[in-house]
Amino acid sequence: MIYAESQKFIFFAVPKTGTHSVREALRPHLSSADWEQQLRYGEQLSPLPEIAAINHGHVSYRQLSSVVGSETLSRFFRFAFTRHPYDRFVSVCAFLARTDPSYKHNPTEWMKSALKRPQFCNRVLVASQHALLSDDNGALGLDFVGRYESLQVDFDAICDRLKLPQVPLAHRNSSEHDSYQQILDNELREALWERYEQDFLSFNYPP
Repeated sequence: MIYAESQKFIFFAVPKTGTHSVREALRPHLSSADWEQQLRYGEQLSPLPEIAAINHGHVSYRQLSSVVGSETLSRFFRFAFTRHPYDRFVSVCAFLARTDPSYKHNPTEWMKSALKRPQFCNRVLVASQHALLSDDNGALGLDFVGRYESLQVDFDAICDRLKLPQVPLAHRNSSEHDSYQQILDNELREALWERYEQDFLSFNYPP
């Protein structure tokens, strides 16, 4: 997450949607009045104790709203990026299992097994995108939702909105994996549809 009082924007970082590339491009425009929370590259924590205690950078809209209030959030341009739920899940699993030989041997079965483990399912990395970006009533709390699939184009639009210079996004923290079309079988597709149905519907991704 980036909370930029100076530029009046808030970037909500949905896991595995190019967030570190976006962070890197936005950092040069931050001032001492702004803050970022992330722990992947070094450690940057919010000055707000309740947010810092979350101890990762994927702070949800509801978590931030509960601390600073929805009226305060309404003064900011709020944005995030989403990704096709199938593709994002495969990327998350490849990242989490990057040192696990069993994943490389059979990623499909690894994923099916992972979905049966409560500890895995409760991780913020596999939370639904809609849950991370919606308010207490289930409505999206953002002004702009870009797509990972058009990351540069949508980021350029955000820069135009914020009157910031457009810059090419670098590749950061990417996961190596085959396409979801190659990995997911029908059983796994059905399980992921049930888990992420709201993401498919809210962000208009075809199953």
